Amino acid sequence: MNTKAYGAHAGDKPLEPMDIQRRVPGAHDVQIEIAFCGVCHSDLHTVRSEWGGTRYPCVPGHEIVGHVTAVGPGVTAFKVGETVAVGCLVGSCKHCRACGEGLEQYCEVGFVGTYNGPTQDAPGHTLGGYSQRIVVDDQFVLKVRHPEAQLAAVAPLLCAGITTYSPLRHWKAGPGKKVGIVGIGGLGHMGIKLAHAMGAHTVAFTTSESKRQDARDLGADDVVISKDADQMKQHIGTFDFILNTVAASHDLDAFTRLLKRDGTMCLVGVPEHPHPAPNVAQLIFGRRAIAGSLIGGIAETQEMLDFCAERGIVSEIEMIPIQKIDEAYDRMQRSDVKYRFVIDNATLATG
Repeated sequence: MNTKAYGAHAGDKPLEPMDIQRRVPGAHDVQIEIAFCGVCHSDLHTVRSEWGGTRYPCVPGHEIVGHVTAVGPGVTAFKVGETVAVGCLVGSCKHCRACGEGLEQYCEVGFVGTYNGPTQDAPGHTLGGYSQRIVVDDQFVLKVRHPEAQLAAVAPLLCAGITTYSPLRHWKAGPGKKVGIVGIGGLGHMGIKLAHAMGAHTVAFTTSESKRQDARDLGADDVVISKDADQMKQHIGTFDFILNTVAASHDLDAFTRLLKRDGTMCLVGVPEHPHPAPNVAQLIFGRRAIAGSLIGGIAETQEMLDFCAERGIVSEIEMIPIQKIDEAYDRMQRSDVKYRFVIDNATLATG
Protein backbone atom coordinates (compact mmCIF):
# COMPACT_ATOMS: atom_id res chain seq x y z
CA MET A 1 0.00 0.00 0.00
CA ASN A 2 1.49 3.31 -1.09
CA THR A 3 2.02 5.65 1.89
CA LYS A 4 3.33 9.19 2.09
CA ALA A 5 6.24 9.59 4.50
CA TYR A 6 9.19 11.79 5.42
CA GLY A 7 12.66 10.37 5.64
CA ALA A 8 16.31 10.70 4.69
CA HIS A 9 18.37 8.94 2.00
CA ALA A 10 21.70 9.60 3.75
CA GLY A 11 23.06 10.89 7.05
CA ASP A 12 24.12 14.21 5.54
CA LYS A 13 20.83 14.80 3.72
CA PRO A 14 17.75 16.64 5.06
CA LEU A 15 14.50 14.77 5.54
CA GLU A 16 12.26 14.94 2.51
CA PRO A 17 8.90 13.63 1.25
CA MET A 18 8.95 10.06 -0.02
CA ASP A 19 6.51 7.32 -0.91
CA ILE A 20 6.90 4.04 0.97
CA GLN A 21 5.04 0.74 0.80
CA ARG A 22 3.15 -0.79 3.72
CA ARG A 23 2.22 -4.45 3.66
CA VAL A 24 -1.37 -5.63 3.39
CA PRO A 25 -2.40 -6.67 6.93
CA GLY A 26 -1.69 -10.33 7.65
CA ALA A 27 -3.72 -12.59 9.93
CA HIS A 28 -2.41 -10.99 13.13
CA ASP A 29 -1.73 -7.47 11.91
CA VAL A 30 -3.31 -4.13 12.78
CA GLN A 31 -3.31 -1.30 10.24
CA ILE A 32 -3.16 2.15 11.85
CA GLU A 33 -3.77 5.57 10.33
CA ILE A 34 -1.28 7.72 12.21
CA ALA A 35 -2.64 10.95 13.69
CA PHE A 36 0.42 12.10 15.62
CA CYS A 37 4.05 11.08 16.02
CA GLY A 38 6.39 12.39 18.67
CA VAL A 39 9.94 13.46 17.86
CA CYS A 40 12.62 11.69 19.92
CA HIS A 41 16.34 12.49 20.11
CA SER A 42 16.89 8.90 18.92
CA ASP A 43 15.23 9.88 15.63
CA LEU A 44 17.87 12.54 15.04
CA HIS A 45 20.77 10.27 16.04
CA THR A 46 19.53 7.53 13.70
CA VAL A 47 18.71 9.73 10.70
CA ARG A 48 22.13 11.39 10.88
CA SER A 49 23.85 8.03 11.51
CA GLU A 50 25.43 9.36 14.70
CA TRP A 51 25.17 5.92 16.29
CA GLY A 52 26.19 4.09 13.12
CA GLY A 53 24.32 1.23 11.47
CA THR A 54 21.52 3.32 9.97
CA ARG A 55 19.80 1.73 6.98
CA TYR A 56 18.54 4.08 4.29
CA PRO A 57 16.05 5.24 3.33
CA CYS A 58 15.39 6.00 6.99
CA VAL A 59 11.88 6.96 8.13
CA PRO A 60 12.06 7.54 11.89
CA GLY A 61 9.34 7.90 14.53
CA HIS A 62 8.45 5.58 17.43
CA GLU A 63 5.95 7.63 19.44
CA ILE A 64 2.86 6.83 17.41
CA VAL A 65 -0.82 7.47 18.12
CA GLY A 66 -3.57 6.80 15.61
CA HIS A 67 -6.73 4.91 14.75
CA VAL A 68 -7.26 1.34 13.55
CA THR A 69 -8.36 1.17 9.91
CA ALA A 70 -8.09 -2.61 9.32
CA VAL A 71 -7.33 -5.80 11.23
CA GLY A 72 -6.32 -9.28 10.17
CA PRO A 73 -8.76 -12.19 10.62
CA GLY A 74 -6.85 -13.50 13.63
CA VAL A 75 -7.00 -10.22 15.57
CA THR A 76 -9.47 -10.18 18.47
CA ALA A 77 -8.10 -7.47 20.79
CA PHE A 78 -8.56 -4.53 18.41
CA LYS A 79 -11.28 -3.33 16.10
CA VAL A 80 -11.60 -0.70 13.38
CA GLY A 81 -12.01 2.82 14.77
CA GLU A 82 -10.22 2.23 18.07
CA THR A 83 -7.55 4.66 19.24
CA VAL A 84 -4.22 2.87 19.56
CA ALA A 85 -0.51 3.49 19.91
CA VAL A 86 2.81 1.99 18.87
CA GLY A 87 6.04 2.60 20.75
CA CYS A 88 9.66 1.66 20.17
CA LEU A 89 9.05 -2.05 19.51
CA VAL A 90 7.20 -3.82 16.69
CA GLY A 91 8.64 -7.29 17.16
CA SER A 92 10.74 -9.69 19.24
CA CYS A 93 11.50 -13.41 19.23
CA LYS A 94 8.60 -14.11 21.66
CA HIS A 95 10.39 -17.24 22.91
CA CYS A 96 13.37 -16.21 25.06
CA ARG A 97 13.29 -15.79 28.82
CA ALA A 98 12.97 -11.99 28.59
CA CYS A 99 10.03 -12.17 26.16
CA GLY A 100 8.40 -14.80 28.37
CA GLU A 101 8.57 -12.36 31.28
CA GLY A 102 7.02 -9.52 29.25
CA LEU A 103 10.38 -7.77 28.90
CA GLU A 104 10.53 -7.67 25.10
CA GLN A 105 12.90 -4.69 25.21
CA TYR A 106 15.56 -7.07 26.55
CA CYS A 107 14.83 -9.82 23.98
CA GLU A 108 17.86 -12.10 23.91
CA VAL A 109 17.63 -12.47 20.15
CA GLY A 110 17.11 -8.73 19.70
CA PHE A 111 13.87 -6.77 19.52
CA VAL A 112 12.65 -5.28 16.23
CA GLY A 113 12.64 -1.49 16.44
CA THR A 114 9.78 0.50 14.97
CA TYR A 115 12.32 1.93 12.54
CA ASN A 116 15.72 0.71 11.34
CA GLY A 117 14.93 -2.84 12.51
CA PRO A 118 15.12 -6.00 10.36
CA THR A 119 11.95 -7.00 8.51
CA GLN A 120 10.90 -9.05 5.50
CA ASP A 121 8.95 -6.04 4.22
CA ALA A 122 10.61 -3.85 1.59
CA PRO A 123 13.14 -2.24 1.82
CA GLY A 124 14.34 -4.86 4.34
CA HIS A 125 14.18 -2.65 7.43
CA THR A 126 11.31 -1.11 9.37
CA LEU A 127 10.07 2.38 8.56
CA GLY A 128 8.59 4.44 11.37
CA GLY A 129 5.90 6.92 12.28
CA TYR A 130 6.82 9.91 10.12
CA SER A 131 4.25 8.42 7.76
CA GLN A 132 0.52 8.29 7.10
CA ARG A 133 0.00 4.72 8.26
CA ILE A 134 1.75 1.67 9.68
CA VAL A 135 0.98 -2.06 9.89
CA VAL A 136 2.01 -3.77 13.13
CA ASP A 137 1.77 -7.23 14.73
CA ASP A 138 -1.19 -7.02 17.13
CA GLN A 139 0.97 -8.10 20.10
CA PHE A 140 2.87 -4.81 19.80
CA VAL A 141 -0.15 -2.50 19.56
CA LEU A 142 -1.38 -0.61 22.63
CA LYS A 143 -4.77 0.78 23.64
CA VAL A 144 -5.13 4.51 24.31
CA ARG A 145 -7.80 5.58 26.81
CA HIS A 146 -7.05 9.31 26.93
CA PRO A 147 -9.67 11.62 25.40
CA GLU A 148 -9.30 12.56 21.73
CA ALA A 149 -8.28 16.14 22.58
CA GLN A 150 -5.15 14.86 24.37
CA LEU A 151 -3.90 12.44 21.71
CA ALA A 152 -1.08 14.63 20.38
CA ALA A 153 0.29 15.01 23.91
CA VAL A 154 -0.06 11.24 24.49
CA ALA A 155 2.39 10.42 21.68
CA PRO A 156 5.63 11.11 23.65
CA LEU A 157 4.45 8.78 26.41
CA LEU A 158 5.35 5.92 24.05
CA CYS A 159 9.06 6.64 24.57
CA ALA A 160 9.68 9.46 27.05
CA GLY A 161 6.84 8.21 29.26
CA ILE A 162 7.78 4.54 29.41
CA THR A 163 11.53 5.26 29.61
CA THR A 164 10.94 7.06 32.91
CA TYR A 165 7.96 5.04 34.19
CA SER A 166 9.72 1.66 33.96
CA PRO A 167 12.65 2.43 36.29
CA LEU A 168 10.44 4.38 38.69
CA ARG A 169 8.22 1.29 39.01
CA HIS A 170 11.12 -1.17 39.11
CA TRP A 171 12.80 0.67 42.00
CA LYS A 172 9.44 1.18 43.71
CA ALA A 173 9.05 4.95 43.70
CA GLY A 174 6.09 5.86 45.86
CA PRO A 175 4.94 7.23 49.22
CA GLY A 176 7.75 7.48 51.76
CA LYS A 177 10.46 7.48 49.10
CA LYS A 178 12.66 10.43 48.17
CA VAL A 179 13.25 10.40 44.42
CA GLY A 180 15.50 12.68 42.38
CA ILE A 181 15.07 13.45 38.69
CA VAL A 182 18.21 14.77 36.99
CA GLY A 183 17.53 16.96 33.94
CA ILE A 184 14.31 18.71 32.94
CA GLY A 185 13.95 17.91 29.27
CA GLY A 186 11.88 15.53 27.17
CA LEU A 187 12.56 12.62 29.54
CA GLY A 188 13.05 14.52 32.78
CA HIS A 189 9.79 16.44 32.63
CA MET A 190 7.93 13.13 32.35
CA GLY A 191 9.99 11.68 35.20
CA ILE A 192 8.91 14.55 37.46
CA LYS A 193 5.23 14.13 36.55
CA LEU A 194 5.29 10.37 37.04
CA ALA A 195 7.29 10.29 40.30
CA HIS A 196 4.94 12.92 41.73
CA ALA A 197 1.88 10.95 40.59
CA MET A 198 3.29 7.81 42.22
CA GLY A 199 3.39 9.66 45.54
CA ALA A 200 7.15 10.01 45.94
CA HIS A 201 8.77 13.11 47.41
CA THR A 202 10.12 14.37 44.09
CA VAL A 203 13.24 16.52 43.77
CA ALA A 204 14.26 17.96 40.40
CA PHE A 205 17.92 18.65 39.59
CA THR A 206 18.76 21.26 36.98
CA THR A 207 21.77 23.40 36.12
CA SER A 208 19.47 26.32 35.29
CA GLU A 209 17.89 28.59 37.89
CA SER A 210 15.40 29.65 35.19
CA LYS A 211 13.87 26.14 35.24
CA ARG A 212 13.07 26.20 38.97
CA GLN A 213 9.45 27.31 38.57
CA ASP A 214 8.94 25.05 35.55
CA ALA A 215 10.02 22.06 37.65
CA ARG A 216 7.62 23.00 40.44
CA ASP A 217 4.80 23.43 37.91
CA LEU A 218 5.50 19.89 36.68
CA GLY A 219 5.13 18.50 40.22
CA ALA A 220 8.54 18.74 41.88
CA ASP A 221 8.39 19.15 45.66
CA ASP A 222 11.87 20.65 45.68
CA VAL A 223 14.36 21.89 43.09
CA VAL A 224 18.15 21.74 43.40
CA ILE A 225 20.56 23.69 41.20
CA SER A 226 23.12 20.94 40.66
CA LYS A 227 26.05 23.26 39.98
CA ASP A 228 25.56 24.90 43.41
CA ALA A 229 27.77 22.87 45.76
CA ASP A 230 26.02 24.16 48.88
CA GLN A 231 22.58 23.11 47.62
CA MET A 232 23.90 19.66 46.67
CA LYS A 233 25.61 19.22 50.05
CA GLN A 234 22.30 19.63 51.87
CA HIS A 235 21.02 16.41 50.26
CA ILE A 236 23.99 14.06 50.81
CA GLY A 237 22.84 10.57 51.79
CA THR A 238 19.11 11.28 51.59
CA PHE A 239 17.80 9.80 48.32
CA ASP A 240 16.28 6.36 47.90
CA PHE A 241 16.43 6.58 44.12
CA ILE A 242 17.72 8.99 41.48
CA LEU A 243 16.63 8.82 37.85
CA ASN A 244 19.31 10.45 35.72
CA THR A 245 17.93 11.45 32.31
CA VAL A 246 20.94 13.48 31.12
CA ALA A 247 22.51 12.05 27.95
CA ALA A 248 25.60 14.29 28.00
CA SER A 249 28.77 13.03 29.67
CA HIS A 250 28.98 14.34 33.25
CA ASP A 251 30.26 13.65 36.77
CA LEU A 252 28.15 10.87 38.26
CA ASP A 253 29.82 11.16 41.69
CA ALA A 254 27.98 14.42 42.34
CA PHE A 255 24.75 12.41 42.42
CA THR A 256 25.82 9.01 43.81
CA ARG A 257 26.94 10.69 47.04
CA LEU A 258 23.36 11.90 47.49
CA LEU A 259 22.07 8.31 47.71
CA LYS A 260 21.23 6.62 51.00
CA ARG A 261 22.80 3.29 51.82
CA ASP A 262 21.32 0.81 49.32
CA GLY A 263 20.17 3.66 47.10
CA THR A 264 20.31 3.40 43.31
CA MET A 265 20.90 5.88 40.54
CA CYS A 266 19.48 4.71 37.23
CA LEU A 267 20.77 6.09 33.93
CA VAL A 268 18.46 6.26 30.90
CA GLY A 269 20.53 8.49 28.60
CA VAL A 270 23.42 7.16 26.48
CA PRO A 271 26.16 9.81 26.26
CA GLU A 272 28.08 10.50 23.05
CA HIS A 273 31.30 10.26 25.10
CA PRO A 274 31.63 8.03 28.21
CA HIS A 275 30.98 9.48 31.65
CA PRO A 276 34.10 9.99 33.78
CA ALA A 277 34.71 6.83 35.80
CA PRO A 278 32.74 6.91 39.05
CA ASN A 279 34.38 6.83 42.47
CA VAL A 280 33.96 3.15 43.32
CA ALA A 281 34.57 3.81 47.02
CA GLN A 282 31.31 5.79 47.17
CA LEU A 283 29.50 2.71 45.90
CA ILE A 284 31.30 0.21 48.11
CA PHE A 285 31.06 2.14 51.38
CA GLY A 286 27.35 2.85 50.93
CA ARG A 287 26.27 -0.34 49.11
CA ARG A 288 25.03 2.08 46.47
CA ALA A 289 24.37 1.14 42.85
CA ILE A 290 24.52 2.71 39.42
CA ALA A 291 22.10 0.98 37.07
CA GLY A 292 20.53 1.41 33.65
CA SER A 293 17.08 0.91 32.14
CA LEU A 294 15.73 0.59 28.59
CA ILE A 295 12.16 1.68 27.72
CA GLY A 296 9.65 -0.99 28.84
CA GLY A 297 7.93 -4.15 27.67
CA ILE A 298 4.51 -4.14 26.02
CA ALA A 299 2.56 -5.03 29.18
CA GLU A 300 4.33 -2.36 31.22
CA THR A 301 3.85 0.22 28.46
CA GLN A 302 0.12 -0.51 28.52
CA GLU A 303 0.19 -0.19 32.32
CA MET A 304 1.90 3.20 31.94
CA LEU A 305 -0.66 4.44 29.39
CA ASP A 306 -3.53 3.38 31.68
CA PHE A 307 -1.86 4.99 34.72
CA CYS A 308 -1.49 8.25 32.79
CA ALA A 309 -5.04 8.14 31.42
CA GLU A 310 -6.49 7.66 34.91
CA ARG A 311 -4.55 10.67 36.21
CA GLY A 312 -4.77 12.92 33.16
CA ILE A 313 -1.00 12.83 32.60
CA VAL A 314 0.35 13.78 29.17
CA SER A 315 3.56 15.26 27.84
CA GLU A 316 4.15 19.00 27.40
CA ILE A 317 4.39 19.46 23.64
CA GLU A 318 4.85 21.81 20.73
CA MET A 319 3.01 20.69 17.59
CA ILE A 320 4.76 21.00 14.23
CA PRO A 321 3.95 20.22 10.60
CA ILE A 322 6.18 17.53 9.11
CA GLN A 323 7.69 20.14 6.79
CA LYS A 324 9.46 21.73 9.81
CA ILE A 325 11.14 18.54 11.02
CA ASP A 326 14.73 19.60 10.22
CA GLU A 327 14.15 22.91 11.99
CA ALA A 328 12.77 20.94 14.95
CA TYR A 329 15.90 18.75 15.00
CA ASP A 330 18.12 21.81 15.11
CA ARG A 331 16.06 23.33 17.92
CA MET A 332 16.05 20.03 19.81
CA GLN A 333 19.84 19.99 19.76
CA ARG A 334 19.78 23.45 21.35
CA SER A 335 17.21 22.27 23.95
CA ASP A 336 14.85 24.87 22.48
CA VAL A 337 11.59 23.02 23.14
CA LYS A 338 9.26 22.56 26.12
CA TYR A 339 9.45 19.64 26.16
CA ARG A 340 8.67 17.45 23.15
CA PHE A 341 7.90 18.13 19.50
CA VAL A 342 4.95 16.23 18.04
CA ILE A 343 4.21 15.96 14.31
CA ASP A 344 0.68 16.52 13.05
CA ASN A 345 0.67 13.65 10.54
CA ALA A 346 -2.23 15.18 8.62
CA THR A 347 0.39 17.57 7.19
CA LEU A 348 1.96 14.66 5.26
CA ALA A 349 -0.92 14.92 2.80
CA THR A 350 0.18 18.43 1.77
CA GLY A 351 3.62 17.19 0.62
